[in-house]
Amino acid sequence: MTVETAQFASSSAPWRAVPALVAADGTAAHPAYRALLTPTAPLRDVIDAVHAICLLHGRHPGVVDFAHAHDAGHSTEAWLAEAAQAFVTERAYLVRLVAAAGPLPSTPGQAESEAAIVAQAHALDTLAQSDRTGCAIGAAVALVLDWAAIRDLLDLAATRFGIDIASGTLPIAADTTTLLATAFTSPAVERAILFGTEQVLAQHRGLWGLLESRAAARDRA
Repeated sequence: MTVETAQFASSSAPWRAVPALVAADGTAAHPAYRALLTPTAPLRDVIDAVHAICLLHGRHPGVVDFAHAHDAGHSTEAWLAEAAQAFVTERAYLVRLVAAAGPLPSTPGQAESEAAIVAQAHALDTLAQSDRTGCAIGAAVALVLDWAAIRDLLDLAATRFGIDIASGTLPIAADTTTLLATAFTSPAVERAILFGTEQVLAQHRGLWGLLESRAAARDRA
């Protein structure tokens, strides 16, 4: 779903476009992600995914932290503060999962893969610090909404690794919906929010595509 399609489909309520984009183009829609949720998914592929997610989102500051600092004093600050605090828990969970997972599975092109994820992280950080009003909040909201699917995989990994599942504290969907309903203050801001959303989802699709390629490379090796 493109931004233009989302805008057209949600012309009567623009804030509905963000969840629509996440549903259509987010993590849950990617076949490589869905394959990892199956009981027969190779453990090495799950381990690879956990390491990659940690590399992309386990750093501090991250997308939500940058967006929070950027939008300090605005109407979005309370939601961003809650989300930023919640990601403290998520990062700690990622560190525990990586420790339980053990080393990365041997994969051809490891250095190139790591460089690609680092480049993705840089792109996300840049997006979350954009001076274009609405872009940073769009990125932060997209991450929080798409994290629900990512969290499902992390929790499955925790079960397979034999560690406790951490309690999540990210803003509830109703609060995020309320935020979006008040954030679309003009067509220009609407476009920026949708752009930020779409770009985060594009980076996530890129991550799942990379993991899919790495799994295929291991199968061939």
